[in-house]
Amino acid sequence: MESLALASHARRSAKTITRITGEAVDSLDLEGYEPVPEVRGMTDPWWRGKDSLIALDRGLAVGMDAPGCLEAHVYSGLDEWGLQGG
Repeated sequence: MESLALASHARRSAKTITRITGEAVDSLDLEGYEPVPEVRGMTDPWWRGKDSLIALDRGLAVGMDAPGCLEAHVYSGLDEWGLQGG
């Protein structure tokens, strides 16, 4: 549930949203990002950077052994409110 709430918040706050799929997800550079503890999960972790949030979605890829289903959303251009909420 927390992941859905964060996605909704990030969508409203981001200046840019980039969708990445398939093998390209594994090439995301998460250096300088920290895990978001409230939405820590094995298949759907979130990462917080200086002005962006990254949501990784590995559920279908792992559950169905379908690497093509890997997906990530990068929410960029966030201010402090967009990164942290209230």
